[in-house]
Amino acid sequence: MNYTTANTIDEYMETLPKDVRTVLENLRNTIKSAAPKAEEVISYQMPAFKYYGILVYFAAFKNHCSFFPGGSAAFANELEAELKPYKTSKGTLQFTVDKPLPAALVKKIVKLRIKQNEERERARELKKASTKKTAKKKTK
Repeated sequence: MNYTTANTIDEYMETLPKDVRTVLENLRNTIKSAAPKAEEVISYQMPAFKYYGILVYFAAFKNHCSFFPGGSAAFANELEAELKPYKTSKGTLQFTVDKPLPAALVKKIVKLRIKQNEERERARELKKASTKKTAKKKTK
């Protein structure tokens, strides 16, 4: 499936078969409820949510759907038992229309990703503030 022409998640969803669209709309709504401050975007021709950088992606493919929580190895061990029923690879969870991801699992992952992105943003701000202080000292 090729959805490269979609400019919004709604446009992307309109291109999907009804059963796939229903599953991905449920996933979308679960993500929204877990990350109400996140912005919906299309990135790499896939629906994504952005909050201090990309939070998660999701997409439909010929024989499965995928949820991309990014380089989420940091919490893979924490959720190992819950992830077992799904085909996984680094940063990807594959699922099917007849066996969608449970909302509780998606919420846990999204909340962990929010925490990771907020921590990364705080670290950037601290580094930026530290760099400014160092630059001021050098100019005195």
